[in-house]
Formats: sequence, structure tokens, C-alpha cells
Amino acid sequence: MPLGQELAPHLPFLRRYARALTGSQNHGDAFVRATLEAIVAAPEAFPRDVDPRLGLYRTFHAIWSSANIEEDPGAASGADEEEIAQARLARITPLSRQALLLTAMEGFTPEDAGYLIGAEPSEVESLVAEALAEIERQTRAEVLIIEDEPIIAMDIETIVRDLGHTVTGVAVTRDEAVAQAMARRPGLVLADIQLADDSSGIDAVKDILAEFNVPVIFITAFPERLLTGERPEPTFLITKPFQRSTVKAAIAQALFFDKATIPA
Repeated sequence: MPLGQELAPHLPFLRRYARALTGSQNHGDAFVRATLEAIVAAPEAFPRDVDPRLGLYRTFHAIWSSANIEEDPGAASGADEEEIAQARLARITPLSRQALLLTAMEGFTPEDAGYLIGAEPSEVESLVAEALAEIERQTRAEVLIIEDEPIIAMDIETIVRDLGHTVTGVAVTRDEAVAQAMARRPGLVLADIQLADDSSGIDAVKDILAEFNVPVIFITAFPERLLTGERPEPTFLITKPFQRSTVKAAIAQALFFDKATIPA
């Protein structure tokens, strides 16, 4: 099978990882493009002794580590985002964040994550613990949950509260979500895609973002549809069914780049 066909199924998830790591769709997608360009330019250098997904992420990490981690290789970023990221990065090492996202969000084992970042499995576990402890200490927010499945909503609410955040409400429709957001402005939104009355969580978020800026994490069973890299898409995305650690990592990383939660 041609290498391109082997890698294609893994590209949406590499975009998810890259966006979460950089806090930006544009930044993340630019690193993914640079990764693909490197593979096309030198296919013989692609790691063939490991699973194609591991090889793809390994190539990405080579690009990532060779660049300034706060710069988009294809475009300049906004000053506000740079200042926010720099303030947070003074308190947590990039390697810790990589270990956290690779294991909690991308589902790699400590062994595979160690291969990707050049660390022993035991070191990966220590890095993950360090990242969670430090990010959770830094970030606190009021959270609006948009989810129409009661059990899932309750689970998310428990995770959010366990992290020390406040839940402003749980909405099950587009109109209810917008009304709750207007009544009590959240510092973070967790939104399902398909809602109770067949309305869209995406439309609810668009309505909210038309009124004020807030970081958003989407929850969906079909992540590939929102990770094409062809249009404005979510920076942070959780796949159903999800692990509690995945939600924790996504919340921590979304708030990591949020201006309102920079500690004094």
C-alpha cells in the first residue's frame, strides 16, 4: 500500500493533537502541513520500523522540536495568543504537555509516547503527572456544558467539578445553551454536536461566540468530520466514547491558552 494511503486515516487525529498542542487551528494545521511536506520531500526517511501512525507522529515531532514551539511555521500568530502561551510556558515544560496529550488525548501507551518524545516510559508517566498537577493549579473557570445525554452530562459535570471548576449550567438544546451563556457568561464551553431537538451544538457555539469570545471544546463521535483542515474547525475536540483523562487533558489545554485564566 502506498505510504500516503497508510497515513491518510491518521491525519485527522494528528491535526487534533497539533491544534491542542499549539492552541490554534492555524498553528496546528501548519505544523501538520510541514510534516507532510517533509515526508513527500524525503519518503525514504520515514520510519518504516514502526506502525505508520507512530511514524507519522514521530515525523511531526521532529518538525515540532526543530521549530520555536510558539511559532507557526507557515504564518505569524497574534500577539495576545503568544503572550498567553508564553506566560503559561514559564510554568510548565513543553515536554510535559506533549506527554499528557499523547497519552490522555491520543491514546498512546507510555512506551509509544516515550518513543515519540525521546523518554523512558517511567519518565513519561512522571511528565504526565507533572503536567496535570501544574496546569490544574493554574486554571480555574466557570464552565457551560452543552450535552443532551443525561449520563454523559453528569459524567462531564463531575470531571469539571473534580478539576476545581464551577459548572454554570447544563443545556440540552441550542436555544437553551445560548440563553444560559447570556445569563451567566462562562469561561469555557463543552459542547456536544448533536442536541436533543436535532439542533446543533456547533450552531449554539457560533451564536455564543457572536456575543463574546470563550474557549470551546467539542465532543463528537465523528471527529474526522471536524478535522479536515479545509475550513474553520475546532481547536479542541474530544472523541466519544471518551476517557475521563481525555476530558481533563482537553480542559487543561484549552484553558492553558485562555487569556482570562492567566494567574496573577
